[in-house]
Amino acid sequence: MLFRSRTGSSPGVKPLVITGPTGAGKSEWAMRLAERWGAVIVSMDAMAVYRGMDIGTAKPTLAERARVPHRCIDLRNPDEPFAATDFVAEAEAAPDPRILCGGTPFYLRAWWAPLVDAPSADPRLRAELESLPDPHARLREVDPVLAARLHPNDRVRIVRGLEVHALLGRPLSALHAEDRGTRRDAEIVWVDRDDLYDRLDARVDAMMAAGYLEEVRALLAAGYARTLKPMLSLGYRHLAAHLAAELPLEEAVRLTKRDTRHFARKQRTFLRSLGLSPGGDPDAAAARAFSG
Repeated sequence: MLFRSRTGSSPGVKPLVITGPTGAGKSEWAMRLAERWGAVIVSMDAMAVYRGMDIGTAKPTLAERARVPHRCIDLRNPDEPFAATDFVAEAEAAPDPRILCGGTPFYLRAWWAPLVDAPSADPRLRAELESLPDPHARLREVDPVLAARLHPNDRVRIVRGLEVHALLGRPLSALHAEDRGTRRDAEIVWVDRDDLYDRLDARVDAMMAAGYLEEVRALLAAGYARTLKPMLSLGYRHLAAHLAAELPLEEAVRLTKRDTRHFARKQRTFLRSLGLSPGGDPDAAAARAFSG
């Protein structure tokens, strides 16, 4: 079944979702279509919500945000939590017409196809799991499907997967796979490119030239620990390791490029797990969504 329309939403108007792997050109499409249709863009990027993390997240510039209203940008400091439920609330509070744009499939699932009910957190169990020397290795044993989707440094979701398995005796991925038949009515376009990996390497080089290392240095100087979840994302952790004299800069950049390519592959895998396929015409999808 489909969710009922929100109170105050325009009759016949549906959200447009532009998703796909990082670096595929989603934001360019969203800006172009938002200006054409007078739409609001809801950032579906889990790291763009954090202040001070601008270059490494390819966050929309202030000039772009002046041209088109954005939501889910600069809502938290890096040491403050922001969950998928927070994203859903922001997405639902946005006025029509709206474009959800970004490459965080977990946020897309939370909004479009809400997760099955899972047990509440158990602080004592969670503390025990967080103390494991290699929680990702344990997750590979009890939930290999979920482990394949998560980066070994994504400790929050890894520990949550272990916690659910310990409490229910079932893999969290199995719960996710159960079709509850609930989908919000939306037009979804998966933007992708054949030359994506070359583009990603070039983008990391451009970010370095734009001051990526200085951005990480400023975050550390502001007191944000390297162990914070946002600081463990993609290049931030490698550049922080370089600043701590643990990695040469050339190696930190190489690892950032490698992890970005790995992340793009995982994004594609997750989107396929939602039953989506790459392709589609964003212009046509916008016309279907916004014409009523």
